[in-house]
Amino acid sequence: MNKKRRLVGQAILAALAFPSSALVQAADTGPIKIGLILPMTGQSASTGRQIDAAVKLWVAQNGNKVAGRTVEVILKDDGAVPDATKRIAQELIVNDKVSVIAGFGITPTALATAPLATQSKTPMVVMAAATSSITQASDFIVRTSFTLPQVATPIADWAAKNKIKRVITLVADYGPGFDAEKFFDSQFRLDGGQILDKLRTPLKAPDFAPVLQKVVDAKPDALFVFLPSGQGAAFMKQFAERGLDKSGVKLISTGDVTDDDQLADMGDVALGVVNSHHYSAAHPSAVNKKFVEAFQAANKGMRPNFMAVGGYDGMRVIYKALETTKGEGGDKLLNAMKGQIFESPRGAVLIDAQTRDIVQDVYIRKVERVPAMGNGLYNVEFDVIKAVKDPGKQK
Repeated sequence: MNKKRRLVGQAILAALAFPSSALVQAADTGPIKIGLILPMTGQSASTGRQIDAAVKLWVAQNGNKVAGRTVEVILKDDGAVPDATKRIAQELIVNDKVSVIAGFGITPTALATAPLATQSKTPMVVMAAATSSITQASDFIVRTSFTLPQVATPIADWAAKNKIKRVITLVADYGPGFDAEKFFDSQFRLDGGQILDKLRTPLKAPDFAPVLQKVVDAKPDALFVFLPSGQGAAFMKQFAERGLDKSGVKLISTGDVTDDDQLADMGDVALGVVNSHHYSAAHPSAVNKKFVEAFQAANKGMRPNFMAVGGYDGMRVIYKALETTKGEGGDKLLNAMKGQIFESPRGAVLIDAQTRDIVQDVYIRKVERVPAMGNGLYNVEFDVIKAVKDPGKQK
């Protein structure tokens, strides 16, 4: 009998641990709290720095009040460690009673947190992590970044149509890398291309020398690369050290490799790299020019990258949803995020109401020096695929 009572008591405590956000917020007239979980230290710190700066810019431009209530952003550093992310998310939900959790620099941290979002009915806005399956891990996840299938498929198609026949792929050894490898391979083979080898490097502290030597030996027409934000400069350095920049092997990639945040550090080795992505600081729209100018003014000249736009648009989705629900959270807030259509610095975007994933234009770009922008290196767009849904949800 005592055992039965103990089990009942534990069940009640478990139910109380995650009160419905909708009920909490309906009775609350205090601040609306947004938990922002980012890697501010460690290997992924550039992701955290970019998103944090973008979130601060959004609040500075749009104010810290929604539906008559103050918005409070609570920033927490998880160091891109999934166990830390999960612990921090639980503390934010239970102790701080946040209406939204947001950020998530890499896939493992987003997946670690997904069950908490479901259990507590707290909307979770993924501003960075890019594995296709993330939004399927919880019905409460909304993504404002991108997916690797969205950007890997277009560059494979471009390569096959531009006399590239034999390719080696090189990706980071985790979820987004698997997506990039799979969808590049599938599209490139469909277009008649040949994959000579599939190489992978560790997510943490990668040494590119051994895999690049394999590329030197195989002499493909091109090397396709996906690496997470922050690793591009180190890769480019070793690419040049192996003489691959002068070998005739073309380098093609997703835009993570030619990250706006690191292009200035890469030097001439990056010139001519063709890549596909959803955002460039050189995107020639009035909305983006205004965004870049304001971002750099607020951050001592730091150039915004695709992580920044994911954070900026994520705050837009959260604010507009809170306006719709008049500050209420839970299911109502989630539903108000679905179906939003707006003009982002990246171009026109839609939050798909069924998948809760972002639909956006994907651009084919080439790294060039742009005299009109201080002669710096930029990803210059020369082609576009409009309104790309995540191919990972279509197969």
